Amino acid sequence: MLTDQQIETYRRDGYLVIPRLIQGDQLAELRALTDRIVAEARGVSANDDLYDLEASHSAALPRVRRLKPTIFKRYAFFHGLARDPKITSILAHLLGPAIRQHGGKLNMKSAGYGSPVEWHQDWAFYPHTNDDVLATGIYLDDCDMDNGPLMVIPGSHHGPTHDHHADGRFCGAMNPEACDIDFDKAVPLMGPAGSMTIHHVRLVHGSALNRSNRQRRLLLHEYTAADAWPLLGVANFEEFNGRMVLGEPTIEPRVVAAPIRMPLPPADHQGSIYENQRGTGRRFFETYEEGVRA
Repeated sequence: MLTDQQIETYRRDGYLVIPRLIQGDQLAELRALTDRIVAEARGVSANDDLYDLEASHSAALPRVRRLKPTIFKRYAFFHGLARDPKITSILAHLLGPAIRQHGGKLNMKSAGYGSPVEWHQDWAFYPHTNDDVLATGIYLDDCDMDNGPLMVIPGSHHGPTHDHHADGRFCGAMNPEACDIDFDKAVPLMGPAGSMTIHHVRLVHGSALNRSNRQRRLLLHEYTAADAWPLLGVANFEEFNGRMVLGEPTIEPRVVAAPIRMPLPPADHQGSIYENQRGTGRRFFETYEEGVRA
């Protein structure tokens, strides 16, 4: 359960870290299952509906940068964890008594080459009728400054929705030179394995290349209040309601004014955020390839 001070901090700053929420056998199973799925990528040569691969991936040395939302349909463990009362009871303080899972993925920052994620707002990817929307992240590994922690700009969720387009098309990344943001004020969200981060959907965030000899894996869940409906529409109403994790669904969306830019026209490189951001042409974080050249 969250304290009044934690709730106030989230409202003001747009983020929280809950230390060691997932522990013991549950954390061990999360790690073991993830290791097995990554090992099975040896038989995969290109991105598919489950794997988003590093450019340096090979059958001899499988390198995965993301496990896509399919994990929540293919694996009962991931489906159940997104609905774990340890998580949903915390989120009820922030989103209310009825909550839906919007999506999720497992981002992998492997030792020495784990890809960076450019500054962005999740809101740019999936605007809703109101912004009672957030993401949680569960660290599978101890996370510190060396292995690419999630970085956030405190209070930026109270500001504008920044442009995430390049050359007229959505690219899933902000232009850091065109934003009135002091990125030196970024706060790293660190903690031991099993800790859970929470960040508001409009909070500006990103993460740097993993330069350490330790991996940094982060299981992300995206949640919305049940009365927050996606502005891009609902393709399958039954499936939409099947993503409820707490309380009951509603057919009465709550509409609250919030700054919105639609993620259209779609990215030249459709797929994960890594693919979208290939079109940005204005990187803030150094990539593995740049580091190798240096």
